[in-house]
Order: sequence, then structure tokens, then C-alpha cells
Amino acid sequence: MLRTIRAKFIVGFFLIFSLSFLVLNQTVKEVIRTSNQKIVTSDLVGLKNNSNVYVRQAFLINHFTNNTLYFGQMAEEMVKDLNHATSSHVSAYTVDGTLLFSSDEKEFIGQSNEDLQQAIEGKTAYTITYGRDSGSVLYSYPVIIDGVKVGILRFTKDFTLLYEQSGRIMDIIFYIALAIFTAAFLFSYMLSRHITIPLVKLTRASTDVKNGNLDVRIQFQRRDEIGELALNFNDMIDRIGSQISTIERDRDRLKSLNEQEKRFFDNVTHELKTPLTSILGYAEIIREKGDDDREFFDKGMTHIVEESRRLHSMVLKLLEVSQHNAHDGDLELVDTGEILRDVIDSMSFRAKRYKKSITCETEEELFVLGQPDRLRQLFINLLDNAIKYSASHSEISVKAKHINGGVHFLFDNPGEPIPPDQLANLFQPFFSGPQSSKEEGSVGLGLSIVKSIVDDHKGTIRIVSEKSHTVVYVEIPYVRVERS
Repeated sequence: MLRTIRAKFIVGFFLIFSLSFLVLNQTVKEVIRTSNQKIVTSDLVGLKNNSNVYVRQAFLINHFTNNTLYFGQMAEEMVKDLNHATSSHVSAYTVDGTLLFSSDEKEFIGQSNEDLQQAIEGKTAYTITYGRDSGSVLYSYPVIIDGVKVGILRFTKDFTLLYEQSGRIMDIIFYIALAIFTAAFLFSYMLSRHITIPLVKLTRASTDVKNGNLDVRIQFQRRDEIGELALNFNDMIDRIGSQISTIERDRDRLKSLNEQEKRFFDNVTHELKTPLTSILGYAEIIREKGDDDREFFDKGMTHIVEESRRLHSMVLKLLEVSQHNAHDGDLELVDTGEILRDVIDSMSFRAKRYKKSITCETEEELFVLGQPDRLRQLFINLLDNAIKYSASHSEISVKAKHINGGVHFLFDNPGEPIPPDQLANLFQPFFSGPQSSKEEGSVGLGLSIVKSIVDDHKGTIRIVSEKSHTVVYVEIPYVRVERS
């Protein structure tokens, strides 16, 4: 399409300049023709006046009574005198157009007699015959003495010099105009190329972009509108590329979340189904046998209670995940150090079952604005993870102190490091670690709950896993309490 635009530019400029050139040329020709005609007319008027003066003087001197007869008698002398005086060939005719005498009869033979016919009718007339470099005039008028037409004088006058000069002027104007219009056309052609070539490149680039190539860029060293258009085009492609990258990342993230969600529901279904099947089996056997087999009865009831507690814990975690965004409990001044120490005391018994220990170092007056029950759940989940995933016979270290206007908590447990590609996903609600490290009954909700509690308290949490240690860092804004 843009090549068509370029062709339209060229054809349009060519037509405009061609028509302008032709109009100018014709105008100049018409002006010169009109000017020449005025010069010829003026010269012929002078010629007539001079010849009339000569004829009148001749008639006055001789006092002829028959002017027509005298005109015929003196025709030869009069023609010779006028030929010499006017430097023109002259012919004398009777009033009806009969030739009396001619200074050079050949000059009048083969020429148009229209002017002579007009003179016979009593009118003054002339006929111009001209070419590119020559011009001549046949001029006839009736000679009238005392109101009586006595004859006709006819002149042929050469205007070749005038028309040669006019021809040279026209040639000069023609070549000057041709040079000007040629230069203007070439300039217009270059200007059209200057405009259309970038448009062609822009079209090709946009076609490449339409076909999916976002690496195309346009470089124009221009500071006009086309240069600005190229810059805007490049910016547009950059933004499109950025948007596509964002969409692809979101697509991959959604795909990953969907996969995690599916795994989550598969795990939840499996984890809920397993204890329910076990509870149902023991309950049916106990109903059939009653307490006849006391040992089996006690074993079954113990198993039912443990599985029920595990189910209860999983249900609570599921509820916590589904409802944490809508959690709007009242905040109050809480001493987190006191809550943390209390949780550690209660979790120490669980740690001993796994043959592990917990050490605690906390400063005093670690006050924050928060919800005590949710902060307790935060510490329980972090310690529960540390107990489950730390190495056997290891020591779990917990520290809490003031740093830079916040309360910092550190939970350090020795164990197998977490791969870097999994660290970023640990806080996802549907993410669970590798099957080898996954504890039975875990559906990957603990750290998601921890993240939601920290976010609700305007805090931050991060996990570092390296050198056989996994460390969880938690920071919650500190509130200073003035003592009276």
C-alpha cells in the first residue's frame, strides 16, 4: 500500500508540475503574441499616418480636379517614394482592387488577399503571417481625398527581427521554467522518498510484529514526526513484550497454582479418607465384638481417639486457610515473649517424643499490637515444623529480641536443607514439599497459615536454608510501653 502512496506522490507531482509548466508556457506565448501585435499595430498606424501625409501633400501641390485619375497617374512615383521612405514594399490599386504599380510584385503574389478585400470595402485591414523566427504583415487601406476614395495603398512589412527576438525570449523563458520545474520535481521526489521510505519500514515492522516477532526495532536518525512515530512504535513493542511476559508469567503461575490446588485436594481427600476408613473399621469391629476382647477394645479406642484428633487438627487448619483473609479480630497489646516461652514449655514434651530439645533466648517486654491466639498459633506452627523436619537428636534454637524498632524471632533447626526452587513456594496454601520429607497427615497448610498471621500483623517472614540448617526469621513491629 505504501508503494502505491509513493507512486501517487510521484504521479501527482509530475501532473502538477507538467500542467503548471504547460500553463506557464502558454501564458508567456500569449503575452508575447499580444505584445507583438500591439507593436505591429502601432507601427502600421504610424505607417498609415506618414503615407497619408505624403499623398495629401502631393494632391495639394498639383491641385488636380480628378483625384482618381491623378492617383492612377502618380501611382508609380508615389509607390517608389513610399517604398524608399518606409523601407517597405508598396503596391497601389484602383478602388476596385486593380493593381496600378508595385515596388516588388513578387512580395504580394501568393499571399492572402483578405486585407485587400477589406480595403476595397472601405476598411483598413492587415494580415500577419509569422513563424517561429520570421514575421511579415500585409497592410491595406483606402486613400480618401476630400471624402472621396481615390485608390488603395497596400504595404508588406517585414517583422522578422521582432519575432526572432520574441522567439529567443520564449526559448530563454522555456528553459528557465523547465529547469525550475525539473528541480522542483526532483526535490518533491526526494521529499516523497524521505517520507514514504520510513513508512515502508514501519509497515514491514508492524507486519513482523503481527506475525509474532517482537524483537524488531526501528532506528531513524530523525527529529521530526516520523522519528517520534518510530520511537513510539519501539516503546509500544517494548510494552507489548512486557505485557506478554507478564501474561506468560501469570499463566505459568496460574497453571502451577492449579496443579498445586489439585495436589492439595488430592492430599486432603487422601488424608481425610485414611483416618476415616481406619476409624470406621475399628468402630464396626468394636460394635460386633463389644468389650469381649478387652485388649483389642482398648487398642481400637486409642486409635479412634488419635485419628479423630488428627482429623480435628486438619479441619482446623483448612478452616484457618479459607478464613484468614476475612479475619478481623481486635488488636491488643501483647507480650510476645511471654506467649513464646509458654508455647515452648508446652511443645518441649512433643520434642522429647522425637528425641529432640528446644532452647530459648528471649528479651523482656517484647510488646506488639496483635491477637494473642493467632500469635500463639504462629509459634506453635513454626515449632511444630521445626520438630517434625529437624534432624534426629538435634537441638532447636529459638531467639526473640528487639532490633530496629521491631521484634525479631529466629527459629533455627538442624536438618536437610530445602532446595532453593522450593523455598519460594513454601508459603503457598496448596504447596507441599517432596514426598520423602512429607510427614503423614500433613497437607502443606502450616506455613501458609503462618504467612497469613504475619501479614495480618504487618510483619515479614523469610526462610533461609543452607549448611544443614533451616532458619525462619519473623519480624513484627514493636510497641514501646511506658512504665509509670
